[in-house]
Amino acid sequence: MALLGRCPRCGQGRLFQGLLDLRPACAACGLDLRAHDAGDGPAVAAIFVIGAAAMLGAFLVEFRLQPPLWVHAVLWPVLMLPAAVVTMRIAKALLVALHYRHRSA
Repeated sequence: MALLGRCPRCGQGRLFQGLLDLRPACAACGLDLRAHDAGDGPAVAAIFVIGAAAMLGAFLVEFRLQPPLWVHAVLWPVLMLPAAVVTMRIAKALLVALHYRHRSA
């Protein structure tokens, strides 16, 4: 359910309101989502995964194609910003689901 951004308890309600903001509660089952904090994990995941991919891609483009500098300035923000948002969204949903599943009762 984390990939779909659904509630970890019922799998029906949406987890997010907007791009990265968690809903206060599930609309379907009423699960209090404020209690399940993802912390800085999604940002760290985006930095490590997307940062490594961006550096690898930039090196490959630079050394294989040797484009002018403006190509890098246009290409990488257009590719990496949406990738970072998608990575953070998936990581946040996954961490919330794991926090819900393994919470201390």
